[in-house]
Amino acid sequence: MYIKSLPKQLIFQSLILSGLALGQSKNAAAQRNETKANDSNTPLHLLQPDYPVPYGLVKKENIISDLNRIHAYLNRVTPTAFIDSKTGKPVTDLTKIDQNTALQKGDYRIVSYEWGVTYSSMLLASQVTGDPKFKEYADKRLQFIAESVPFFKKTSAEHADWGTAGPLRGLVDPHALDDCGAMCAAMIKATRAGTTGNFRPLIDSHINYILNKEHKLKDGSLARNRPQPNTIWLDDLFMAVPALAQMGKLTGEKKYYDEAVKQVLQISGRMFDKNKGVYMHGWVEGMTDHPEFHWARANGWAILTKVELLDVLPANHPGRPKILELLKAHVRGLASYQSGSGFWHQLLDRNDSYLETSATAIYTYAIAKAINNGWIDGLTYAPMTLLAWNAVSTKINKEGQIEGTCVGTGMGFDPAFYYHRPISPFAAHGYGPVIMAGAEVISLLANKSFEINDSSVQLLQKK
Repeated sequence: MYIKSLPKQLIFQSLILSGLALGQSKNAAAQRNETKANDSNTPLHLLQPDYPVPYGLVKKENIISDLNRIHAYLNRVTPTAFIDSKTGKPVTDLTKIDQNTALQKGDYRIVSYEWGVTYSSMLLASQVTGDPKFKEYADKRLQFIAESVPFFKKTSAEHADWGTAGPLRGLVDPHALDDCGAMCAAMIKATRAGTTGNFRPLIDSHINYILNKEHKLKDGSLARNRPQPNTIWLDDLFMAVPALAQMGKLTGEKKYYDEAVKQVLQISGRMFDKNKGVYMHGWVEGMTDHPEFHWARANGWAILTKVELLDVLPANHPGRPKILELLKAHVRGLASYQSGSGFWHQLLDRNDSYLETSATAIYTYAIAKAINNGWIDGLTYAPMTLLAWNAVSTKINKEGQIEGTCVGTGMGFDPAFYYHRPISPFAAHGYGPVIMAGAEVISLLANKSFEINDSSVQLLQKK
């Protein structure tokens, strides 16, 4: 039976539940349908499912409305301005930058790795929707940063006790992959999209840091010396590889692609659990048994890395088949852990850990992009992707904030560390992934046709 042949009010019922278990947003709770369509007189074949999130076909106009609301919020709370930290007065003349100059405070830092993801996502949203305001958001801030860097460098050289480049210190003089990788990838993407700005000095500096200065194991795998010496964090795949891949695309030089592929394969060889189809979060050289915590957002960074790499990796690159097989295996693994609400859990294989927004959004984007590019089967994976977007959309509150996102998280050695990480709408990690997810789902809707068939969202089979 095709449910679409029934009266509209009987097609499906979308209920949004609030409460601690699902952590639904206040905005979503306000939309809760308190009435029940089912009663003792309802024929069994017309009984309505009690879905915890909206269930059914996704509409492009609703996604665009969500993206517009997020953009309006971020545009308001991420100013591009400097102030004198002592007087609080604006610094509008860049030649007046000195050791007291600070970024005007907003809700988020505009030079963080989270905001590197956000800039990339805004560029994508503009490309998909045709709305220039998203690209203008990224362009304005990236140009502001690039124009300011020379003046901070000058001030830094004149004040040896000041440190390096004040509020832009991590960007100008990186000491960790978090400082530069995602921002570098965003600047290369902006350059390729026609953004004007002198980004190349920062791009070259960041690529040099990734290739030559970041700590590595003897085989060249990216590593950190915390919390133990020679520790690999899964997060670092994303903090390095997309920038290298984008550099390969920008310059046409194979060495960048080679290094990107090498990092994915070597780190995956240590950290990808083939039986579960997901990655552990951390790996420590010299340990016999590693802490097997399959943290959701780290797995998000890993799958995002693979689709970012495949997006620009030449078709004839010898490493491409292996990266593609890793992607397929990871998608299969993630699909097996999606909850019935559409979200994924903070620890993927522990259903009593909370449902987390940023990881769910990253998976939504990555799987939708893999379908759109023909890397995985849309018949199998498109419905779960739309379910995931419906879940994510309930976490966008009326202000345009993203709720249910885990705050920054290091590598842990016990489950309580992950189970009880706080969530906050001010956790910057959620914004870029949600924008990317929405934009890619719009492309998915444009590329594929869906229907409600036996109460299930299904991709129409092309004949």
